Amino acid sequence: MATISNIKDKIKKVFPVKQASVLFEVVDIVNETVKVSDFNELKEIVRELAHTQKELAEAQKRTEQRLEELAEAQKRTEEEVAILAKGLTQLRKEVGGLSLTMSYAFENESYRMLPKFLKENYGIEIKEKLIRAEIGGKEINIFGKARKNGKEVFIVGESKLRLDERKEQSIEKVFNELEEKVKAVQDEYGKVDVVRVLITHYATKGFQKKAKEKGIIIVQSFEW
Repeated sequence: MATISNIKDKIKKVFPVKQASVLFEVVDIVNETVKVSDFNELKEIVRELAHTQKELAEAQKRTEQRLEELAEAQKRTEEEVAILAKGLTQLRKEVGGLSLTMSYAFENESYRMLPKFLKENYGIEIKEKLIRAEIGGKEINIFGKARKNGKEVFIVGESKLRLDERKEQSIEKVFNELEEKVKAVQDEYGKVDVVRVLITHYATKGFQKKAKEKGIIIVQSFEW
């Protein structure tokens, strides 16, 4: 038969100090007040508590391991996201560079084709070679001097790959940018007459209508 001392030794091995101290008190009280059968039942309860404590400890250990695995997985995910973000940034640069190259190529073509188109369709005769210029801190895609009805005018144009009135913010931005460049030219040369031109591969009918209302010439590449 186990002695009180043996029971306490077992309790010390299984439970933390604070819990063991409380159980010691319980054992002492039980030793003084209960019968042997009751005491045996108490020992079984203590054994079950010890088993439960062990299971809780193992469960906690498994939880901590799982948390470590999740932390590692999160770290790997963050690294992969960082790599993806870097790749996306590089892709945007490459796409932006390609778009810029296409825009310059389109502008270069317009310098060659616009003079004939403007003369045949609008009676505007280019007097100086169309160029890309910076005036008043603004980069003007298409700039040059011309004559219309015997009067000198300035050509101020922008090139856009596509013009679509369904993109409300985009359409206002296009018109505003063009007007800013017209103002820069007029600040530089005085209140000269300016022919506003937008060249594009394609402009929707809605955009053409809005541009016409503002006195802007739309030239689509398939027209020249």
